[in-house]
Amino acid sequence: MNTLPKRLSDRIRLDLEIIADLIESDSRVLDLGCGEGELLAKLTAEKRCQGQGIEIEDVNICACVEKGVPVIHADLDLGLNDYPDQSFDYVILSRTLQVVKRPDFILKEMLRVGKICIVSFPNFGALRVRSHLFFRGRMPVTRNLPYQWFNTPNIHLLTIKDFKTFCRTEGIRILKQIHLGSERKQGIWPDLMPNLFAHLSIFTIEMARNAKPKTD
Repeated sequence: MNTLPKRLSDRIRLDLEIIADLIESDSRVLDLGCGEGELLAKLTAEKRCQGQGIEIEDVNICACVEKGVPVIHADLDLGLNDYPDQSFDYVILSRTLQVVKRPDFILKEMLRVGKICIVSFPNFGALRVRSHLFFRGRMPVTRNLPYQWFNTPNIHLLTIKDFKTFCRTEGIRILKQIHLGSERKQGIWPDLMPNLFAHLSIFTIEMARNAKPKTD
């Protein structure tokens, strides 16, 4: 069986490691905004998953091809019309929700295409973010939000409470939630008060029974 090169495993982000642990072996996986394909390469090598990536940046597509990761050049804001309902076991959207133009639309498309969806995003309600804006009067720049106001790709800022409210309103069931603190590690405070102390959150979701995603 193929094994993932050690240098790739060392480079992969912690949140991607956690997401990989959430996915069952031999699954069909669609990774939206897959970047350089690190997660799909890991899942293919270690869990025998059948992976498919969607990416818009040419340089990332080239990196995927070099890793042998199947990837399609496409814009997530246009939806997932090429994929039938429930065609993947897992659909992943990692640190991309706040970047797309219509996050509600892409979430509903994910839930249509995937049996289980995994979403991770930076929490804009974190205490460090709030205090930076309150005391300095400037848009925050943190380890998880390293951009200035004029060059940030983040166009839809959300908190953990915002995401949970959206899920409740749209009939989406939260199966699991994992919250990482300022050092990108799990801890007591991010678990107890995630909206205040978590800097990055990972949610596993599915459509609630008898509910259907309402796409536009």
